[in-house]
Amino acid sequence: MEPVPTDPGIIELSEDELREIAGYAADCARRTLSIFEDGLPSDTRPRDAVDAAYVFAAGGRRTNALRQRAWAAYRAAEDAASPAAADAARAASHAAAAAFLHPRASAHQVKHVLGAAAHAARAEELAYGEGRSGAGTTFGWACHHAPAAVTAVLGRLPAAPAGGGRAGELVRGLDAALRT
Repeated sequence: MEPVPTDPGIIELSEDELREIAGYAADCARRTLSIFEDGLPSDTRPRDAVDAAYVFAAGGRRTNALRQRAWAAYRAAEDAASPAAADAARAASHAAAAAFLHPRASAHQVKHVLGAAAHAARAEELAYGEGRSGAGTTFGWACHHAPAAVTAVLGRLPAAPAGGGRAGELVRGLDAALRT
């Protein structure tokens, strides 16, 4: 029997890898939740998204509730007290959305793997300024603490795409650092 040809646009992506990526994304986003919460302490949408990502990473199901938490955190960015807080909310949104990474060989999927880390790093830049205490710590942490699933999946994807402003630059920087 001849092997069945595989679709070159599809990559292998296991549920265990999705869980590891979601846990990593949640770890990155959690680092900057306080930036959002300092301005809106009663708005739990970003924290709820990060918590939902952790539940999935620990073996929970991919549900519509998880997807809704990702969207709620995304909408929280519109209500954020500052640009830094908005990026912290976007990091939380990306953490919950990481569970829905698609097995497509698309550069866009790199943003789903690294979006939480990039937006968390951007939130720190905006909150603490370049060269000040706290600035850039998530970027370095994300480079040194990426689990095997993150680097394995990135190795199956094309390089991160152009565009996306400063967060896009951070995605590309993380992508390049994690591929070496």
